[in-house]
Amino acid sequence: MPDAILSTKETTLKPSKKLQCDIIRAKSPLRVSFTGGGTDVPAWYEVNPGAVLSSTINRYAYVTLYPRDDRQVRIRSLDLGFSIDFDLDHGPAYDGALDLAKAAIKRLEIDRGMDIDIRSDAPAGSGLGGSSALTSALLGALAEFRGLKLTREQLAELNYTVERIDLKIAGGKQDQYATAYGGFNTIKFCKDLIAVEPVEVSPSIVNDLEAHLLLCYTGKVRAHGNLVAKQVEMFQQGRTTTIDGMKRLYDMVFEMRDALVEGDLDCFGHLMHEAQINKMRMNPHVTEGTAIDSMYEAAMNAGSLGGKLLGAGGGGYVAFYCPTNKQHEVRAVLESMGGTISDFAFDEQGMQVWRSASR
Repeated sequence: MPDAILSTKETTLKPSKKLQCDIIRAKSPLRVSFTGGGTDVPAWYEVNPGAVLSSTINRYAYVTLYPRDDRQVRIRSLDLGFSIDFDLDHGPAYDGALDLAKAAIKRLEIDRGMDIDIRSDAPAGSGLGGSSALTSALLGALAEFRGLKLTREQLAELNYTVERIDLKIAGGKQDQYATAYGGFNTIKFCKDLIAVEPVEVSPSIVNDLEAHLLLCYTGKVRAHGNLVAKQVEMFQQGRTTTIDGMKRLYDMVFEMRDALVEGDLDCFGHLMHEAQINKMRMNPHVTEGTAIDSMYEAAMNAGSLGGKLLGAGGGGYVAFYCPTNKQHEVRAVLESMGGTISDFAFDEQGMQVWRSASR
């Protein structure tokens, strides 16, 4: 596991000392990625430098673990309204039903039964890193159950292993680190090092950025693994537009970071627009089969300075930067096209785990 540049925040996830509290709860935040997505895919950053600018928000994946005295496991999805059961002696089958939880249990070699309840503030495929947030919360709760101490780097790497290696889910590496560490970060990727560098943004600038952003759910989600595979195929084949788009997205990470720190938020908003353009250059398929292109154009015509499709594409959320005196017009046009505006705030906390005596 590569060494990481750790944040100045607490880096060791310590088990609670109140062992009489048997119920274990964990939550891990979703994230908004402003630019750089795509350069966090190993096929790219093992050859070229990659980087992402992102922040976590106050939307979460939640896990509650109830220990049992046998070797039975029951996992319940409170969002989907169904559950699965299996015996640890036989192990689960990966069949698409709550596989992230099954793989996390197997990866941490859990040898005692439990009931696990899971839920999330965003649907899978929303573009907010929900799968990684859920896996992070699962691993945090399971590590506490086993009495393991994990650094945030170890948590992120375990998360990546479960998602990308054990379950072979296509994607990059930014989400696992974003949800583990929390806050505004520049995350750098290269072959031998993942570096998490906190971005020190003053509270007034954070508040002002929140005031200027609209988070719009476009009303459509789809599995986007094929989009990631297409992107990888295009740059491996040497498609010039894809490669140029990815290189520009990498450079923009540092330009947007500087604009944010300096409080030049209108510049930040214009750069979001450029990031969207280069995301489309990187992979022109990211909006196929969705209304995102028409919604984006309508939002820009209504006064938005820029916007960014979140995640790998195929639907989900778009973040728009809007002057506050134009937001009612932008909101109205997006809602008329089927969009839903979601309230949110930025959150500095990464994955959190604790014990509880209350059911």
